Amino acid sequence: MLQLYRAPWSTNVQRVTMALAHKGVDYESVVISYDDRSAVEAVSGQGLVPVLVDGDEAIADSMAIVAWLEERYADKPLYPADHARRAELEMFIDWFNRVWKVEPNKIEAGGDPHALGATMRVRLGLFESLLEGRDFLFGGFGAADCCAYPFLKYAAGRDPADQEPFHRILEEHQSVEGRPRLAAWIDRVAAFAPSPE
Repeated sequence: MLQLYRAPWSTNVQRVTMALAHKGVDYESVVISYDDRSAVEAVSGQGLVPVLVDGDEAIADSMAIVAWLEERYADKPLYPADHARRAELEMFIDWFNRVWKVEPNKIEAGGDPHALGATMRVRLGLFESLLEGRDFLFGGFGAADCCAYPFLKYAAGRDPADQEPFHRILEEHQSVEGRPRLAAWIDRVAAFAPSPE
């Protein structure tokens, strides 16, 4: 059985659990503590979660894991079959990871929350536009939704039990106010999202 090395409330872990749930793939959770990463280091050579282990193979990085699952579990696809549409989706995922995440990470590192937060709010407008006439980011529920939802969901609020400082930043600098399509998308995608605890 697959093993998923995870930590509570991890946005990157939730990307993977959404993909696993959508595809109906069984797995065993191995919960690590942020204070002791030795278990995940032992299987993957690095201390970040998620890591998915299949026998002797360990896959790190959340969206690499989602792509790996797509290759091995074809039912309920998360990526379009059309090569051009898949390339668009992969470009979105790259943009989200390399561009969208910059501002909240800089705020967490001590950057100017006013200016950086303003950029985050402007980018929410892109999602509001992207969702015009769509229930999900790229057609049906898929990898783009798994990629973005664990971060954008904080625009609609935060579970009080979730005390992660990074998640407080996401909540403070995002809002669904004036963004009805984004709010509706967050509600829709929540049905695909297992609890991050």
